[in-house]
Amino acid sequence: MKTKTDSRAKRKLSIRRRVNGSEQRPRLSVFRSAKHIYAQVVDDEKHSTLVAASTLSLDKDSLTGLKKKASAKKVGQEIARRCLEKGIDKVVFDRNGFIYHGRISALADGAREVGLKF
Repeated sequence: MKTKTDSRAKRKLSIRRRVNGSEQRPRLSVFRSAKHIYAQVVDDEKHSTLVAASTLSLDKDSLTGLKKKASAKKVGQEIARRCLEKGIDKVVFDRNGFIYHGRISALADGAREVGLKF
């Protein structure tokens, strides 16, 4: 029997065949758990994480009273801000097998608002 995680793993492999991060255009990888959302910018050629942000790494006061979708947008804005500080302005978006809807799209919209290009 196929579970939800099995289906996501299959979608993830399919996406990763096509999406690779380079030095000029690193990969913005997103992971969504039940309570939190994590984002990291990865250079696949050097196998290193360049920038990372999550709901756990943000200031608790800025997330107080926000719903999950609004906090995901804040994480997107923060990851974009950190990328621009490091001189990264173009990335490849890796939704990591998750459907581009809800918190995943909110994170992407937040990153685009600050100036990150996908």
